Amino acid sequence: MPGFLAAAGPAGLKKDGVKDLGIIFSTVPATVAGVFTRNRIKAAPVLFDIERIGSGQCQAIVANSGNANACTGIQGMRDAEAMARATGKALQIDESLVMVASTGVIGKTLDISKIENAIPGILQHLTSSGLPDVAEAIMTTDSVPKIVSKKGSISGKEFTVTAMAKGAGMIRPDMATMLCFVCTDIGASHNILQESLKVAVDKSFNIITVDGDTSTNDTVLLLANGLSGITLEHDKSLEMFRDILDDLLIQLARMIVKDGEGATKLVTVLVKGGRTVDEAKGVAETVANSSLVKTALFGEDANWGRIMAAAGRAGVPVNPDAIDIYFDDICMVKSGMGLGDEIEAAVTSILKTDQFTITIDLNSGEEKAEVLTCDLSLDYVRINADYRT
Repeated sequence: MPGFLAAAGPAGLKKDGVKDLGIIFSTVPATVAGVFTRNRIKAAPVLFDIERIGSGQCQAIVANSGNANACTGIQGMRDAEAMARATGKALQIDESLVMVASTGVIGKTLDISKIENAIPGILQHLTSSGLPDVAEAIMTTDSVPKIVSKKGSISGKEFTVTAMAKGAGMIRPDMATMLCFVCTDIGASHNILQESLKVAVDKSFNIITVDGDTSTNDTVLLLANGLSGITLEHDKSLEMFRDILDDLLIQLARMIVKDGEGATKLVTVLVKGGRTVDEAKGVAETVANSSLVKTALFGEDANWGRIMAAAGRAGVPVNPDAIDIYFDDICMVKSGMGLGDEIEAAVTSILKTDQFTITIDLNSGEEKAEVLTCDLSLDYVRINADYRT
């Protein structure tokens, strides 16, 4: 895409010489928007970017994996500043135009000298085809890099949006350990870009869960450098851009849940018939985050009682005698009562597939909400028990 270069390589923060440091560079200053974790404990890079994003301008992102630079006090802020300073110096741009992101172990001081030493060498490999390398460099427990791209056309001019994300565990975004970087050659004001990103995040990363934990480092950054010659206004061009942005972030959100640590199933929990959207969402989130529901999914056990129990503790007024539960299009529970062994056998066959939908109809209103979740497997425990070793 015009004006974006990227590169990645090993800085030595992770073992075995794997890529753990990536840099994205716009050849001209870009408009930037950002959405960050609502966890009250925020990593140094998040605090650093929140302070810096008010300028509305960014030209580079430097991101590392292997160390979250979270709960590291004043030194953590100094290290975030040092990452930006070293990147700006090597790129010969103002360091105030550099954003920083980190992911990995919490509570460990960043070895900033390794990053400072690695940056010049990595930048020698900047290329227009380097974004997939950055997607690889920001992985932690991810099994695959996650990157998607899509083109659009406005008034005969073509534009591109490319987005990458990392995340597999500590995923229940409230804005997941997750990072997401989006690059586009479209032009837009900071306010239009910020509004568009917030809406897209609410439709995607804010409706997923792997394990119910919200990270200290969640960061989504969107850079728009305007080199396509298109400038967004509040008209059909904005609607077209938003459709593409929404689609890409939803794709990434699904990839994150599908790649959840130890996950074998991607499950949509749809709650309808709610009195309000918030009530429907409250039930959907409670069911989707329930360890008992998630372990039943892993065991391919049609234990609908766990779903009912989770719905009942969601803090939402529900009538248990009105609730219907479906697995895909098979109704297993009607008016709060199970429909028997034959139906359970049919549902069990659905549970053996790797993607399906659980629909919970509260039958108390017209509103609905959905959350993407996954099962909770033995491998999830193993991965997280061994995370620091």
